[in-house]
Amino acid sequence: MRSLILLTASRYLLPLLLLFSVFILQRGHNEPGGGFVGGLVAAAAFVLYSLAYGVPAARVLLRLDPHATIGLGLLLVVGSGAVGAVLGQPFLTGVWTEVTLPFLGHLEVGTPVLFDLGVFLAVFGVTLMIMFALEEEE
Repeated sequence: MRSLILLTASRYLLPLLLLFSVFILQRGHNEPGGGFVGGLVAAAAFVLYSLAYGVPAARVLLRLDPHATIGLGLLLVVGSGAVGAVLGQPFLTGVWTEVTLPFLGHLEVGTPVLFDLGVFLAVFGVTLMIMFALEEEE
């Protein structure tokens, strides 16, 4: 399916959807959203692009193998849980620390953020792997 509307819309919607997925990921810690929904929105951006330009063009634009993002996501999830276990607390216990950065000021950084990022990457990779395989099968 090659239409001028789809080609043009996918080029403009891709960065907007990726930006929205980062917003959902960041917002999801205290409100609805998070890594799962953010990963789905990010994958939808690349699926839309692949419908317009084809899977090979989407793979070139992605520059990452979906399998690698799945592996990295799972590593982050397990690593975020292991931090609590290493500190003598139950696995997946949220551990927080405070850092001060030059332009951002005082920030609280914790393992739940790493967990959400890991879920984001795993969902992103699995969704793209499935959708690319379905599109290539046709």
